[in-house]
Amino acid sequence: MKNWLLLFTGFMLVISSCSKSDENKCIYSNSPLTATAAEITYLQNYVTANALTATQHSSGIFYTIENPGVGATANVCSNITVTYTGNLLSTGFMFDSNTSAAGVSFILGQLIIGWQKGIPLIQNGGRIILYIPPSLGYGSTARNDSNGNVIIPANSYLKFIINLMIVQ
Repeated sequence: MKNWLLLFTGFMLVISSCSKSDENKCIYSNSPLTATAAEITYLQNYVTANALTATQHSSGIFYTIENPGVGATANVCSNITVTYTGNLLSTGFMFDSNTSAAGVSFILGQLIIGWQKGIPLIQNGGRIILYIPPSLGYGSTARNDSNGNVIIPANSYLKFIINLMIVQ
């Protein structure tokens, strides 16, 4: 009877440790997508015309690191807490923002590819400006508000100013 109880207890420990490790499995992977040559040229021209100091990432986004931060670096499986503003590059229209003191949290892999490529360039406390081409943003699909009004037209170039508060 004692052996049976020990065997059952051992089995339960194995099962519980397996379920815990399953909870920690990441379902996201790094996207191989890159911007088209035309999109990169558009962003290069924008950076030049506006006398910006921005670096081109291998994916085709452009970025300016205003503060590199310190500590942890995010990956697609990281839970990040940020404050941000998002603007259309063409008009400057602010289509989204969260600047509350608490910020907002996301799993990086759930966000647009431009963020997935750009956020890992900074660490906790960092600040980055991302210039994102359509193929690494919302693509050819317009985004509407709750009333059906288009807030991000299809094929929009985007600018995000992001403060990375926490990487988990």
